[in-house]
Amino acid sequence: MEEMDRGKEHLIVGLGNPESEYADTRHNLGFACVRELARRLDVRVDRKRWQSLVGRSETHGVWLVMPQTYMNRSGQAVVKAMKDTGLGLADVWVVYDELDLPLCRMRIKVGGSAAGHNGVRSILDALGGSDDFVRFRVGVGKPGGKGSAAGISHVLGRFNKAEKQVLPSVVNGVADALELALDRGVERAMDVYNRSGALGCEVAG
Repeated sequence: MEEMDRGKEHLIVGLGNPESEYADTRHNLGFACVRELARRLDVRVDRKRWQSLVGRSETHGVWLVMPQTYMNRSGQAVVKAMKDTGLGLADVWVVYDELDLPLCRMRIKVGGSAAGHNGVRSILDALGGSDDFVRFRVGVGKPGGKGSAAGISHVLGRFNKAEKQVLPSVVNGVADALELALDRGVERAMDVYNRSGALGCEVAG
């Protein structure tokens, strides 16, 4: 595959909740991954714009966005960013936590339903149901109990000791995938990272 045109622009959105009480929770894994990408690109994600914290890499043609609206209103921020930048759905990449995948697994896909994720549901609603944006779904595993209450408690909870040991590998692996997608295209990133072992870690026990 030929290298992607460096002149192409992208909007990379990490999903999470803004208050300090939610810092380091599973639901804020999208924030953590975008922060790591920002560090690598030497970008400060600290400008207040589009109801978000925003950073920009002119070199890579990338907007990095962390909505500060709370998860279930993420769509407001995404739509404002899209309108201002003029970018289309294919150039919007959303990074978020995924209950249906175990920790140390990621799946990159285009389109689809919200699958119960409130941030993605908000984006779909704000876009009038259009779903052709790119998703970087980062596994956080399923809760021990069943039902929506267990799911909420799980994503708003913090990683346990075993999970914390592999978390750097997860965050670094997702940032690697984002960099590969920027350099070689989303399909190449899918080929490399949509398989077991791609993030180079496994949760003990």
